[in-house]
Amino acid sequence: MTPSEPDLILLDGKIVTLDDDSRIVGALAAKDGRIVALGEDRDIEARAGQGTKVLRLDGKTVIPGIIDSHCHPDGAASRVINWHDLSPSRIQSRDALLARIDDATKDLDVGGWFFGYRLNENKSGGWPSLAELDAASNGMPLFILRTDGHLGLVNSAGFAALGIDRETADPPFGAFNRDPDTGELTGLVRETAVHLFIDHAQSVDTSESQAEGLRIVFDDYLSHGITSVYNSLTCSKAISAYQLMKADGSLKLRVGIIGSGREEGLVESLIASGIRSGFGDDWVKVVAVEWCPDCSTSGRTAAYYEPYIGDKALGEPEHNTGMLLYDLDDLTARATAAHKAGLLVCIEGVGDRGIDFALDAIEAALKAYPVDDHRMRVEHCCYVTPPILERIKRLGVVDSSATGFMYELGDAYLANRGEAAMQHMWPHRALIDAGIPAPGHSDSYICTPNPFTAMWAMVNRQSDTGSSLDTPGAPSQAVTVEEALRAYTILGAYSGREETIKGSLEVGKLADLAVLDRDLMTIPANDIPNVEVDMTVVGGAVMYVRDE
Repeated sequence: MTPSEPDLILLDGKIVTLDDDSRIVGALAAKDGRIVALGEDRDIEARAGQGTKVLRLDGKTVIPGIIDSHCHPDGAASRVINWHDLSPSRIQSRDALLARIDDATKDLDVGGWFFGYRLNENKSGGWPSLAELDAASNGMPLFILRTDGHLGLVNSAGFAALGIDRETADPPFGAFNRDPDTGELTGLVRETAVHLFIDHAQSVDTSESQAEGLRIVFDDYLSHGITSVYNSLTCSKAISAYQLMKADGSLKLRVGIIGSGREEGLVESLIASGIRSGFGDDWVKVVAVEWCPDCSTSGRTAAYYEPYIGDKALGEPEHNTGMLLYDLDDLTARATAAHKAGLLVCIEGVGDRGIDFALDAIEAALKAYPVDDHRMRVEHCCYVTPPILERIKRLGVVDSSATGFMYELGDAYLANRGEAAMQHMWPHRALIDAGIPAPGHSDSYICTPNPFTAMWAMVNRQSDTGSSLDTPGAPSQAVTVEEALRAYTILGAYSGREETIKGSLEVGKLADLAVLDRDLMTIPANDIPNVEVDMTVVGGAVMYVRDE
């Protein structure tokens, strides 16, 4: 191969560049991981040399690689090998859940645990009782993490293993649900109480085991056209695992580290080391740091000004407006220190009270150390009322939108907040019209990493069951297909200060792209969830090919 020959050429495609002019071209050439030419077949093919890999796409559509700007591959890596996947695709009823527990615990060794994740009680028959869990688990300790990561189920043996009984005080910013009549534990645990059990389960994790799980998780991501992830609340073991994977050549997509404010001392260590956002390279880079003071709407813990409606879980507060997991002064001090040190600050806010809480901390940090182009983010940022929208715009904050929730959790949002609230839930039409950057993300594996199901929900304003996510009589918050795609590409890159190198297909940018089995830009809107990725290319190298 001569110095001028491309490494890869794509011909006869419909290449959606998403540049400023929304150009669509037929061919692309890449060298040394970056795009060197775009145009028509004849001109690009003429650049090929003996060492050039030439792929003819037969008219297939190419899009920029998907950027999932808030997801949890490290958390998934801890679970994909040894935990039980209890998602609705596998568990459709309470009886099926109890049968799965019974079967899995019959042959457990003494001291072994049953760990499960992705349970969605709304789609799997409701919450089992503590007595049902005890009967099904054959005396073995059990912990099941709800799909949102904010609630969990524990059996009596699980409580006993950690020394918890009815007399145990609730941890700060958490709760062991209790029967209001008897005071007995119900088996349901919330927020920081959940993390007692997660920490116990993950105490055996190592950087090597994290890397093993991450390889599995990233193969799944690649099958959905994802070429970059921003790992929300990245733990220190995962930071080490990413470096191991890069060194041994098993890292197949790009990772932005959002350091976890939940892991005591991690953010402080980054600050003390002088590490700023942008530290690293195009494969592994520190993007931001993050704290999670707000919670789950589908799990009825996110902070709202108005109480939840609908069915309550046993032990749920009677007048429930959700909960916050930090004191404001404490969170503000943490965020201000990170902002001063040059680390982009991300704070989770889901309900309107939670978003205002996040914005209070962000506004205080900006007042202490003003920065024009700061790009601080409110994560998930679901219930954006008009006053909050105006505040986000005034502060120059990025609305890091949990669009994945719309598809899988939309029905729970309707049940817990009501139709009227949908007018301001994930209001992407209003956000775009106001000029507020609002990248979309999956929060996987809270929800599937598949971006096309979320794009379908953004375009159609429906949940996976077809329930409307618009408010009757109010303007729709639906967006176009291109606007939805931009939320998962160029706006994702913008949220990590990487829009100059990724997010669109332009000369000089990274050759990260996905080849689709149908034309996303012209298919009927209801066909969007059926889009399959035929090939994923990262840095000009083919990292995934769909097995027909």
